[in-house]
Amino acid sequence: MSFKKLHPLLKESLENAGYETSNPFQKKVLPLLKGGSDTYIIAPKGSGKTTALIIATIHKLKAEAFEDSPRALIVVKDKADALALKDEFERFTKNTDLRVYALYDEYDIEKQKTEVYYGQDIVIATPARLSKLYFLNGIHLGEIQLFVIEDADYIGRNNTYNLLLRLSESVGKSQFVIIADAMNSKIKNYQNSFMSNAQLVQKK
Repeated sequence: MSFKKLHPLLKESLENAGYETSNPFQKKVLPLLKGGSDTYIIAPKGSGKTTALIIATIHKLKAEAFEDSPRALIVVKDKADALALKDEFERFTKNTDLRVYALYDEYDIEKQKTEVYYGQDIVIATPARLSKLYFLNGIHLGEIQLFVIEDADYIGRNNTYNLLLRLSESVGKSQFVIIADAMNSKIKNYQNSFMSNAQLVQKK
């Protein structure tokens, strides 16, 4: 797909970043994401998965801030991934008023509670800190429209699988997306819960 049907501010950001059109893999992924389908996106690094996610997220949120509760939640492995993804999002949101927030373990949780309370649109979070903040009533998940597990190959470690399962049960009607380099048994197990009707887009 071309970028013609995207929100004008997003289209402008893509043009400024040198993107003219989506690559062949993104052409398969973007219509599903834009259409609201629950989706497994499985492809090697360098396939354009993350850029497709960013495009779909900004488009879904209409490239504008709205009230206080986050509407997109993206779960990542660790602090480094949270900050890197926040930087990547901000390449494409700087001409909008969308608020992007990185929530990770090595930071004062009371400050995070306050910063989230004052309003965020896109929250990029590590599983343990997100879970802790949620159970302290520090983040409201009732307005989430998009719940993403990014680079999900890590979810078999520690208690991450169960944390994410519990958090998914706290989210109402939402689009669920899992992005990974390869399918594994833990990711596939989510088909028994919130990914039961998910589409699969896979690149070998």
